[in-house]
Amino acid sequence: MERYHPSEVYELFVRHMNTPRVVVDNGVCETATLVQVHSARKHGVLLEAVAALSDYGVCVRKGYISSDDGRWFMDVFHVTDAAGRKVADTDKLLARLESALSAATAAADALPWAVGCDSPTKERLCLLELIGVDRPGLLSEVFAVLHDLRCSIVDAKAWTHGGRVAALVFVRDEDTGAPIHEVARIRRIESRLRHVLRGGARGARTVLVDAAAVGNLDRRLHQLLNEDGEADRRTAVEAPTTTAVAVQEWGERGYSVVTVSCRDRPKLLFDVVCTLTDLDYVVYHGTFDTDGDHAQQEFYIRRLDGRPISSEAERQRVIQCLQAAIERRSSEQGVRLELRITDRRGLLAYVTRVFRENSLSVTHAEITTRGDMALNVFHVTDVAGRPADPKAIDEVIHGIGTDSLRVDEERWPRLCSAEGEAAGAGLFSLGSLVKKNLYKVGLIRSCS
Repeated sequence: MERYHPSEVYELFVRHMNTPRVVVDNGVCETATLVQVHSARKHGVLLEAVAALSDYGVCVRKGYISSDDGRWFMDVFHVTDAAGRKVADTDKLLARLESALSAATAAADALPWAVGCDSPTKERLCLLELIGVDRPGLLSEVFAVLHDLRCSIVDAKAWTHGGRVAALVFVRDEDTGAPIHEVARIRRIESRLRHVLRGGARGARTVLVDAAAVGNLDRRLHQLLNEDGEADRRTAVEAPTTTAVAVQEWGERGYSVVTVSCRDRPKLLFDVVCTLTDLDYVVYHGTFDTDGDHAQQEFYIRRLDGRPISSEAERQRVIQCLQAAIERRSSEQGVRLELRITDRRGLLAYVTRVFRENSLSVTHAEITTRGDMALNVFHVTDVAGRPADPKAIDEVIHGIGTDSLRVDEERWPRLCSAEGEAAGAGLFSLGSLVKKNLYKVGLIRSCS
């Protein structure tokens, strides 16, 4: 019989007795839906809650995180739908949160980035992880190579930022629909893609995965770009940023205090919490608020070993990684094109070739296949990163089909807009968490 240390038995008992509890209330606040999450402390639980909210499509307007610095914490979120209204189907939101949090332990054991699963629903697929130097027409070349190798693309996500591209591509055999197992074929796919990406030995990697074990794709894209050093490289190649990030020390309480001031946009809170989690920091307290298109966030953090940030190099690393994570998704710029069409062999190779022939560059892409339908989203600019020529957009739409491809005129819903003037408000002051009396019940009931 396997024996456990008493501390391990106690830890299991605490987790069993203190499973996450979620409350969704539409009656407390006049302008937003209140979401409360109570849970025993476990690294990553906060990220799981934020990921569940992001995947559900709600916008976090404000909230706070409070902990007793021990085994218990409470998160409070004021959320709305994309149009700025209260969430209509609170039962469905509650079920989504409860499901995500209750599955947290199993997900964490599956893959290190398995949080807030948004993977394709297929049973068994080949996952291609791609990283390399970005250039105009690159995705077109990648999709053309996969089509030539008779790989059917089921789902994919691709981000570009700081002169780099990262992509996750789920493929299967084009003829049989089965996963690709042959080692020789996998090596051939990797070799061809590395040549296209010009990324050397680490430009392309193939992983055979169960779809159920694949977690949040956005988190994995952040990790790939961080591992590639894109955050370290950004200061030399990026223009001055409007994203203000600062790290201060509160030595009296043993915290490092991270403050963020930037434009508000969808999934901003997720990107910040995801980065802190993957850098192995624990958020003990925090506040986040929005005012129009501006967001302010403050987090009181320690490392997993309970210590605050201890060096200037570590402080700069946190600042660089947070700025890069925030701006990666902010660079979902240019024209958003939505493609809804019956899927067929070589579809993506054809569509992206049309983009390239009309001097359009894809900055972000999200590829989804549901049944026999392809549901794809592309953000495009001209090859220099400037706004695309309307004539080029018109040519592309008519070339692919006006019934299938359309321009999303409102790519960011109101109040969640990532567009607008540069953030002008200052950072939170050190100690504002205490001054705002976050531990008082009154704040939970306040909507102001």
